Amino acid sequence: MDDIQYFVFDIESIADGELISRLRYPTADLDPAAAVAQYREELLEEKGSDFIPPTYHLPISLVVGKVNAEFQLVDLVALDEPDCRPAEITRLFWSGWEAYKKPTFVTFNGRSFDIPVMELAAFRYGLSLKEWFAWNARNFDQPRYRFNHHAHLDLQEVLSNFGAARLNGGLNLIANLIGKPGKMDVAGDMVQDLYEQGALTEINNYCRCDVLDTYFVFLRTNVLIGKLSLEREQQLVQQTRSWLELQATDNAIFEQYLNNWGEWKNPWATTKDE
Repeated sequence: MDDIQYFVFDIESIADGELISRLRYPTADLDPAAAVAQYREELLEEKGSDFIPPTYHLPISLVVGKVNAEFQLVDLVALDEPDCRPAEITRLFWSGWEAYKKPTFVTFNGRSFDIPVMELAAFRYGLSLKEWFAWNARNFDQPRYRFNHHAHLDLQEVLSNFGAARLNGGLNLIANLIGKPGKMDVAGDMVQDLYEQGALTEINNYCRCDVLDTYFVFLRTNVLIGKLSLEREQQLVQQTRSWLELQATDNAIFEQYLNNWGEWKNPWATTKDE
């Protein structure tokens, strides 16, 4: 536990249909599923996207990749699996961060989505995040401070210069740049429907794959900023691939991930003839 320095994580969330019904359609007597469907239809017509704002969301899957000081992926854990209870996911996430002595959160777009959803969930469930807010600390020492990359490293913010440039394509594109699968047969806009079908395993597995992509992007980002050599990064990639091959015997999603593994051609590698 003492050697874990990073929590690479991702969440999948669903809209709280009861809340939507109560706040947006108070006189319509819509059940939660009908309220979500109605709101999605309205959003699609008005904005061209049926994505419900994150303030209405509940975490239904959260996967953490535990990474040590040597940047090795030690474990990959789906919180509160198989029950996937939002309140318990929230409690385990924040208490785990404290238990592991506040490792650096590593996300892709987590500052705009994942962290706010988890903060609001803690508010909803009456959890104290005293150490995370660190209200009496200097602004730049507070973990929530936007440029405190020791507390939270949002890879999208690093690669977009904190929003100065547009990062069209998101994690899917960035993962594919380095030969990793990116999106396969599930995407984020499918999670609500999968949840309503009771497909919690599929949601957790999708989240696992996003965390793996984020981990590999994290490694390459550390090459970019000068904390890892390219040679060491490639060693870590191969070590992780070997670890996934072992895990694939118990979880078919890792086999699928490996089957979709692409090729990254190292332009600096010398051939035997040279």
